[in-house]
Amino acid sequence: MNVVLSAPPACISEAGTWCAQVYSVTHNEWLAGSAGWLVTKPLRIVLIVVVAFVVRYLTKRLIERVTTLPNGGGKIPALLRPLRERAPDVLGPAVIERRRQRATTIGSVLKSMATFLIYGLACILVLGELGIDLAPIIASAGIVGVALGFGAQNLVKDFLSGMFMMMEDQYGVGDVVDIGSATGTVEAVGLRITTLRDLQGTVWYVRNGEVLRVGNSSQGFAVAVVDVPLGYSADVDRATTVLTDAATRAVETDGLAANVLEPVEMLGVEKVTPEGIVLRLTVKVRPGKQWAVQRALRGQLLGALEEAGFEPPLGRFMSAPQADK
Repeated sequence: MNVVLSAPPACISEAGTWCAQVYSVTHNEWLAGSAGWLVTKPLRIVLIVVVAFVVRYLTKRLIERVTTLPNGGGKIPALLRPLRERAPDVLGPAVIERRRQRATTIGSVLKSMATFLIYGLACILVLGELGIDLAPIIASAGIVGVALGFGAQNLVKDFLSGMFMMMEDQYGVGDVVDIGSATGTVEAVGLRITTLRDLQGTVWYVRNGEVLRVGNSSQGFAVAVVDVPLGYSADVDRATTVLTDAATRAVETDGLAANVLEPVEMLGVEKVTPEGIVLRLTVKVRPGKQWAVQRALRGQLLGALEEAGFEPPLGRFMSAPQADK
């Protein structure tokens, strides 16, 4: 029986190649011919993985650097400087917590996206080095992604809504908001859930995707509204003068002056009810301080009316159109 010997690989005669070096050491033609798989490809794969880890580490450090509050905590993180900020200074320390939480959340998203992209690209390069056909894998991944997208529509909706809320700074930690399903002070804003605490101390967890409208009482300025009931026999002009003078003196006191932005405005007769006449006055105040100013004004105006001889028909002041906080 004749035995057919295979020809030695031609690469063993090429000086400087892995094939020639392996053959010179082992004198094994199969090992020399497989040097590309045994040496070159593993080295390339290790290099791809190492580069991926290094790039991810550097990217993570960069994101942390631009999302960390500078020393002192009062400045805006570098990542948020190009974005609009609506946090009122009246919130005090809550502004720092709001900025920190906003920057941390956005930074977390950027880290996750960077990790996914870097490791995903590294995985594709490794599979290419192994000679695996990526077309079927990519097609299968696309089908799985579509299926997951249909099954996780609410999660994606919450995530995207949370991202836009963070980017636009619609509300943040310390704001008093009405989001339809709940009203209270914002304690935390995440990518999926917003946490509120109402006046009774109940904590509400609201999915961001379910927030269709937001009423924020802590942006720009607020208006303190006080309605004063009078009897039909009361002198409206005199009552108007008494209330205007009393309110003007009240807002100039040390307790209210820091929160008042403009002089008191007497609007006059707001409505006529079966019980009597209602006068309304307003004053522009710092955001979030309208309820405290309303309570203080009611007490001052009640005393002024009693001293002037007026008697409210119900014996008390009517509350403003919005609930006190």
